[in-house]
Amino acid sequence: MKFGPVPVDEAEGCILAHAMQAANGQPRIAKGTRLTQMDIAGLKAQGHATVIVARLGPDDITEDAAATLLAKALVPDPAQNGVRLTTARTGRVNVVAQGPGIVRIDTAGIRAVNGVNPMITVATLPQWQRVAQGTLIATIKIISYAVPRADVDRACGRGQASLGVLAPVVSSAALIETQIPGARLSDKGQKALRMRLDRLGVALSPPATVAHDVTGLTEALRTAKGEVLFILTGSATSDSDDVAPSALRQAGGVVDHFGMPVDPGNLLFLGRLQGRPVIGLPGCARSPALNGADWVLERVICGVPPTPEDIAAMGIGGLLKEIPQRPSPRRGGGSD
Repeated sequence: MKFGPVPVDEAEGCILAHAMQAANGQPRIAKGTRLTQMDIAGLKAQGHATVIVARLGPDDITEDAAATLLAKALVPDPAQNGVRLTTARTGRVNVVAQGPGIVRIDTAGIRAVNGVNPMITVATLPQWQRVAQGTLIATIKIISYAVPRADVDRACGRGQASLGVLAPVVSSAALIETQIPGARLSDKGQKALRMRLDRLGVALSPPATVAHDVTGLTEALRTAKGEVLFILTGSATSDSDDVAPSALRQAGGVVDHFGMPVDPGNLLFLGRLQGRPVIGLPGCARSPALNGADWVLERVICGVPPTPEDIAAMGIGGLLKEIPQRPSPRRGGGSD
């Protein structure tokens, strides 16, 4: 593509770079317009001798066509991947979530696409971010009016099937809370968890409350219904051998990971019981504010439970906004 001023008489078929006024009484010619004989006559009547245009070469492809091709490569089957693609306009195609879930991105693929040609760009939400119906998860934008077809083909090859939304794979969950003798009962944890699950279309069964001891929690775990089990203890889980992890093992389950480098959210554990995920919630999960438990439960519910390596990687960007109601806020050196 060649870009720059040309005599008006030579501009037919070129793409107008900037909006211009044609003859009196005629509407302005919008930028991006492919100039016709009528446009040329209007520009000449207005006294324009030159215009700034983009001239496509034989191997170039227009911005809208390029954006469309790349979008279809990134998301070959939109419905299957939980998204829809908008119609290309001014070199842009948006990728929009069709329902709740989390964003799936082949990060290496997107980096490779963006490395082909600076005029070919893809911007996305962060990997695994929770979305709702209508959320914009990515935008494909061709910056220039045209790009070489060979570059578009390379970008399409590198970005194949790199975008989508993973929908929830479970529909029910159960919460077991433990109570410390003499402590005041509160429904804050139930309400906060129900809010989190509602956003993903997961139903929470009536919560169970048991004494804060291994025996009572073990029995509650063995009888709990739900495809995902949550434990919220009256006293923070401070060790992998504390009450909640020990009860999970005694019930026949496995603790896969304890602790995470996300604050608030340090004191979370993740395990399994009879093929069902079990999440030991940190105390900060009683607040509706974002914390590390959100990142774990959203992935679990959408069928991609984090590995210990995944949780370790959450430390980058894992310093979240402080929750004022924590019993030991950062200024006091505590964690939760």
